[in-house]
Amino acid sequence: MRIRSLVLGVLACAVLACGGAPKAGEDQVLVVFNAGSLARPIRAALDTFAARTGVRVEQESAGSLESARKLTELGKIPDLIALADAEVFPRFLMPAFLDGYVEFARNRMVLAYTDRSRFAAEIDSANWWRVLQRPGVETGRSDPQLDPNGYRTLLVWQLAERFYGESGLAARLEAVHPARNVRPKEADLVGLLQAGEFDYIWSYESMALALGLSFIQLPNGVDLSPPDSTGVYGLASVTVRGARTGDSVTFAGAPIVYGFGVPRAAPHPEVAERFARFLLSAEGRVILRREGLDALEVPVPQGVAATWMVP
Repeated sequence: MRIRSLVLGVLACAVLACGGAPKAGEDQVLVVFNAGSLARPIRAALDTFAARTGVRVEQESAGSLESARKLTELGKIPDLIALADAEVFPRFLMPAFLDGYVEFARNRMVLAYTDRSRFAAEIDSANWWRVLQRPGVETGRSDPQLDPNGYRTLLVWQLAERFYGESGLAARLEAVHPARNVRPKEADLVGLLQAGEFDYIWSYESMALALGLSFIQLPNGVDLSPPDSTGVYGLASVTVRGARTGDSVTFAGAPIVYGFGVPRAAPHPEVAERFARFLLSAEGRVILRREGLDALEVPVPQGVAATWMVP
């Protein structure tokens, strides 16, 4: 299986082999679909890979659920798909489109802001939920039907209600995040925050670090960071539209883990697997971390690959 060759390549090939010269006659195109929060780190890796190999790269960034539905509803098949929630693979894309995927990075939810944000001088990890409810404060969030950051925001509110012992807090927070403050994906919120249209946005730590934004680090047990509070996270859940119209899927709270895979029908599978090996190599991890993403030192294959890989 392709996922097998992908992970074997991670373990067996040198970095130069992963990014070496293309094979004669090989179609030198690579099409990547990725989550919005992966746009910068994946772009950085793609640029290095393309410069080294001569491969022409095409990148499409969207919310992870929207990216998955490009396959399930539109029939568009990329060479590699990288998502902000690894759980989307088994829920939306397996076994119809992929045999497996690799967990390759992790993240945490944060509340990002700038020096111009209302009450920026006094907000902290203990009072953020009170500040967001103050009159005049505008906070942006992404669409839970399209983007894991969107449904993770709702999970954070449920977990905060339990953590702070504030009955009804999740509903009150939803009320101060009206539909006009919702955007398709988390990356769309950043420009509005920087322009001063939003005081705060629900974001990922990687995005805030990469862009130099200030952010509130939420308490453990609320921020969906791995791995300490897995049991607590599972007490929260959100239901969104499924892979196809009329379907629905429920996501329980869980530590944030990113994943990617090579579809069985990838148009350029050899190029895709070479890029995957590069992405998981030591050099690839350096690039991802430089862009703020917490790349796993040891990738974790799921699906077919999980039955044979030795940690």
